[in-house]
Amino acid sequence: MSARCRRAAPAAIATSTRLRFMFFYLLLLFTVVPLVEFSLLIWLGQHMGLLPTIGLVLFTGIVGAALAKREGLRTWARFHAEMAEGKMPANPMLDGMMILAASALLVTPGVLTDIVGFSLLIPPIRAVLRVWLKHHFMNRASIHVKTMRDGVVQEFHSRQGSQNGDVIDADYVQVIDPVRPEAVGHRED
Repeated sequence: MSARCRRAAPAAIATSTRLRFMFFYLLLLFTVVPLVEFSLLIWLGQHMGLLPTIGLVLFTGIVGAALAKREGLRTWARFHAEMAEGKMPANPMLDGMMILAASALLVTPGVLTDIVGFSLLIPPIRAVLRVWLKHHFMNRASIHVKTMRDGVVQEFHSRQGSQNGDVIDADYVQVIDPVRPEAVGHRED
């Protein structure tokens, strides 16, 4: 048995375990959270009244959508600015994911989802979560990037990810412009 085959078995077990945990989390997400939200809405309705509760849900949805749009446009502008500078826009991409999640949570009727959604729209909270997400992803990823610009090859290699032997195999196609074959890897600014 080859070394690659021996490493594949633990990877399959790890994937199976991850799928079981994901199923458990999705089960919690789609059963427990709606039950808690429904209970809180009933409690609010009993203490505030039906119309104020409905008004609160509509108000948080409308205000949340407006805030999400504003933060989304700011993030989009930062994304374009960093791309124009030739930087990898990791922070705006993570912010965009969190703003998208906040938007989904804010249009979902409920008190807890609104609290979490509004929290994700606050830039300092997103900054803390961004640090955690970067740490989380970097501990699970191995990255190898090779670029060529103006005849200069640059490489970046990171092995901070897991060492469990997972292999990701990919194919690529190098496209050469028939009009300008010297332009391979060249980017005009």
